Amino acid sequence: MREFKRRSRVLLIDDNADHLRGVKELITLESCYDVVGTTTSANIGINLAKKYRPDIILMDINMPEKDGLQAIQEIEKLGLDIRVIALSGYDDADLIFRAMKIGAKGYVLKTMASAQLIYAMDEVAAGKIYLPTALTSRFFEYFQNSFKEDNKISTEENLLTYLTAREEEVLDLLTQGNNYKSIAGKLFISETTVKTHVNNIFQKLQVNDRTQAVLYALNNGFANRRLSKIAV
Repeated sequence: MREFKRRSRVLLIDDNADHLRGVKELITLESCYDVVGTTTSANIGINLAKKYRPDIILMDINMPEKDGLQAIQEIEKLGLDIRVIALSGYDDADLIFRAMKIGAKGYVLKTMASAQLIYAMDEVAAGKIYLPTALTSRFFEYFQNSFKEDNKISTEENLLTYLTAREEEVLDLLTQGNNYKSIAGKLFISETTVKTHVNNIFQKLQVNDRTQAVLYALNNGFANRRLSKIAV
């Protein structure tokens, strides 16, 4: 008697409802995976992971209420052997590094071809790690550089050096008293994206709120660092 092989189950978590529907349709029509659930909320997604115990989760990194990195960490703590693939519109090497470090088994840009997403799922389902060729060299370069920090630099200074150029711009505007809406207008990005950058800043500077982040920046020479970069 032929043994029945269960189809791998997938959970989709993405705050962009249109993109969510598109990915669900793609998987349903062009793959051998079963979509067991979809949601635009990271918190609901974590509960669905507990309920359905999918084999793979496609996780949007830029989420409004709780970012994808936090959600990945919480899913990893469940110990359910769920393989998470991070979805993002950003090819930021730091973001890739952090996602993989906390447990993501793959990283795919939303702008990439649909066939590449299916291939990434196949690779991850087979127990492999997936990174697009275009991002692999950037990831490993960042990985190597992260261990080349000068030992003479203090811990406080190291935390500031972890910020990306965009995160420095956001922190600079925070220290000037700008709110999220104002920062979004000045940098020509959405408020949701601003909140994502701010959450990343909090994690890197090991602080809990905006006030602590600004105080940390001011007490550790952030203004002078910014001026020196602008001068260059």
